[in-house]
Amino acid sequence: MSSPDATLERTIESLLFLSAEPVTAAALADATGVELHEAVTAVEKLREHYEYERRGLVLRELAGGYALSSHPDSEDAARRLLARPRTPPLTPAQAETLAIIAYLQPVSRPEIARIRGVGAESAAATLLERGMIEEAGRSQFGAVLYRTTELFLRLFGLSSLQELPEISEFDPEPELEQELRERLLRAGEARAGGGEAVREAVPSANGSEPEEG
Repeated sequence: MSSPDATLERTIESLLFLSAEPVTAAALADATGVELHEAVTAVEKLREHYEYERRGLVLRELAGGYALSSHPDSEDAARRLLARPRTPPLTPAQAETLAIIAYLQPVSRPEIARIRGVGAESAAATLLERGMIEEAGRSQFGAVLYRTTELFLRLFGLSSLQELPEISEFDPEPELEQELRERLLRAGEARAGGGEAVREAVPSANGSEPEEG
């Protein structure tokens, strides 16, 4: 007969297998009727089991919860087996916009546009549609603020925003560094002078934001 601990581990493994989203330790404890510390212990033992047995699955902590996923070593084979049309990769404009939101959130679109030097309307709309960012209230000037979502954490394999790479690790080419510095200085001057309100009221001469690059 299985021990209570083994039964709990097996039950939690089943729950993680059935869930399409990461499951928190509290949710696992509630579903299995055990104390929180017991659920956490069972999860850690299950994780150790997968690592020790060198299985094709790994138990990962993502977006504040736990999830089962395929082992990284199987990625190439999985791509060949499951090859199919995929969601288009992010464009440079979308990736740039997402990075700004990830590090400065909550941040408004006019602020993003000032940092990038071009409009962010199209990129932000695509990121919203894909569920990678969401609205997070409004700034003092009435502009919509954006922040990243749990989907963003899952897609980039992060447990929390604290796992984002340190900015200090970024080592751009001198030309790019100078361009970024100038963009940030302009954005800081605009923020200090209340430029966000002006930007919202008069995006450009033709009534729209500058075209994204």
